Amino acid sequence: MVARPETRGFRVVDAFSKIVRLGEGLGHHNRLSEAAMDRAIEALGCCRDKMRDRGVDRVRLIATEACRAAENGPLFIERVFEETGLALEIATRETEARLAVAGCASLVDPDANGVVLFDIGGGSSEIVWLDLRNRCGARGVALTRFIRDWTSLPVGVVNLAERHGGRHVTADIFEAMVQDARQHLEAFSLGRELTEAICDGKVHMLGTSGTVTTLAGVHFGLKRYDRRRVDGAWMDADDVTAMIERLRAMPYEERVGNPCIGADRADLVLAGCAILEAIRRRWPCQRLRVADRGLREGILMELMSADRVWRRKDPPKYRGRGRKHK
Repeated sequence: MVARPETRGFRVVDAFSKIVRLGEGLGHHNRLSEAAMDRAIEALGCCRDKMRDRGVDRVRLIATEACRAAENGPLFIERVFEETGLALEIATRETEARLAVAGCASLVDPDANGVVLFDIGGGSSEIVWLDLRNRCGARGVALTRFIRDWTSLPVGVVNLAERHGGRHVTADIFEAMVQDARQHLEAFSLGRELTEAICDGKVHMLGTSGTVTTLAGVHFGLKRYDRRRVDGAWMDADDVTAMIERLRAMPYEERVGNPCIGADRADLVLAGCAILEAIRRRWPCQRLRVADRGLREGILMELMSADRVWRRKDPPKYRGRGRKHK
């Protein structure tokens, strides 16, 4: 993602994403496969070309769970640099959680006393509790100061689908996936305190992942995925339950044919729904806000904040096309 700062927020001028399944098979061999690394490097080559064409002068590039867990993760980082010239850093789980908050902060309800933010990834899922009872008007990147607790689950859509199967998912298989994910939630040291905060009200969920954007797209009946309709959308608990049940009832071929799912996600989306269901059962909030943003936007927010671009008298302006983030 390439962006330029504006008076408030930034404008995205170019973006590229591709599902490469870098962690495919990692649970069986504890190594990144040659095929997965080839796919990732090909996609990173596209990123390099876009940055070069846009004249990017401030960069941060991160790798997440697959590279943290794999024996050959550091070797993959070296190979990326040799073949593309891009210097990736392997981010810690704590950094990943913080960046997710920074990227989604503008979607936090200003009246909320707390937020359960989650990012369901391919090899791990991050959960953050933002305790906002004393935020005193703080917003944006400043909300990262209110992270009360966080945890990183060693389950994501790729490794969970590999363990249980993602194409033909019966009710029993889906429940097994839910329990697989839920057992890791006990690592959340302040889980009971969070439960009490939810019972007091004014706590909502904020989800950033392909799982929740898919749920929202199907919920709205979109003929093709539309980020403008999805990013920032609210879903109540009954809506989320209904969409999970609807996806569970879809045969694999129907998921492939759905314009908001497609072949890339058809065998992964139910694993994502199982992780979401595990989180919902542990901390049942009545409202979920959907974010089609996350780590990339968090990186941009932190880079621009570090450069103090919004404290200058005349922040840089960009008049070209692109989408705004505030």
